[in-house]
Amino acid sequence: MSTNKHFSNSSQQAFDVVIVGGGPVGLYCAAQLGLKGVSVCLIEQSEALERDLRASTFHPPTLELLDEMGITPKLIEQGLIAPTWQVRMHETQEYAEFDLSVLKDHTRHPYRLQCEQWRLSEHLIQYIADHLSNVTIRWSTSCKSFEQTSSQVKVATQSSHGELQDLICKILIGADGAKSVVRKGMNLSFEGETFPETTILATTQFPFHQHLEHLSYINYCWKKQGTFSLLRLKDVWRVSLYPGRDESIDEAIQPNSVRAKLLEICSSFGHSPVLEVRPYRIHQRVVSNYVKGRVVLAGDAAHINSPSGGMGMNGGIHDAHNLADKASRVIKGEDIALLDLYDRQRRPIAIMHVIEQSARNRARMQETQTDKRRLALSELQRKSADPGLALSYLLETSMITGLAESNAII
Repeated sequence: MSTNKHFSNSSQQAFDVVIVGGGPVGLYCAAQLGLKGVSVCLIEQSEALERDLRASTFHPPTLELLDEMGITPKLIEQGLIAPTWQVRMHETQEYAEFDLSVLKDHTRHPYRLQCEQWRLSEHLIQYIADHLSNVTIRWSTSCKSFEQTSSQVKVATQSSHGELQDLICKILIGADGAKSVVRKGMNLSFEGETFPETTILATTQFPFHQHLEHLSYINYCWKKQGTFSLLRLKDVWRVSLYPGRDESIDEAIQPNSVRAKLLEICSSFGHSPVLEVRPYRIHQRVVSNYVKGRVVLAGDAAHINSPSGGMGMNGGIHDAHNLADKASRVIKGEDIALLDLYDRQRRPIAIMHVIEQSARNRARMQETQTDKRRLALSELQRKSADPGLALSYLLETSMITGLAESNAII
């Protein structure tokens, strides 16, 4: 890291903040900074918004944050309100169901919203285009390297056509995902583990809700030989499957294998079309520090976790909201130590309320012993039937508790 240079060159372009990464976290952070009068350049290596299979669950506090830009009603129109979620024994059809209406005194949105992540990104891009002339988005542009002084950061960028340009900023934000170039440039450890199982995500328009009784829109299920989940969106069901005991990943993603697994879930599935299939590994990691000088991380660049419980994208947006406040105040003259407060407020929450909670969700559903499954189900049924226990549990799993604790740290 350089500390004794002052960067100046007529070919350079200056912004208050440069953000690397055009996913929902980077876009939301850019919009929030723009609303606070900060000049922002967001760079994204993709040519345009990618509409691939990623997150699809929005928790109540995230919906409240998006309300501020009028985006939540648009997502609700495109998505599906899920008032409950379940953990189920597939063979016996027993289940524990949690009703999020108990949160009505704690949030304007006492439910989960099932909607594709890319739709949020699309709305954020449009919001920026319509309202924020001080925010620039550059597609097909990569961060190649960066160096910082005590007063600014120089970011070397390259377009997909090979054009090179240096961007000068006061703060650099890495929101560029699990393989973050910014995090690697900060030389920080990214401790954790990669879980042994591979998840196979498949989508279909087959109406599982017409064939499986009392199905919720969000269902985490045990079956005799493993586990699966069923999450309903407005137009499709997303099904998380796992390879068989002696099955390779390549074998497990073949059409016949995917169909066989779907037939195990519902024998009426028949020859219904499978729309998309994507395998992915599950990681659990958190960076050693979110901040190094004037370079800051948010979202998956800082922490990655099991998708069980839908906390990854939501936690990243909560990061971005906090960071936009701190970064804008630094830009306007407050002490740069505010960035360290961001680290203190968000990193412990990622560990305690995102990574550990999602890991517990994963471990519960990976349990194979029938007696332990039944014990876990009984405990969940006990919680769901007790109003006080249900409220406490749902405040935690809906990320309301974590966000409140984060904001209370000084």
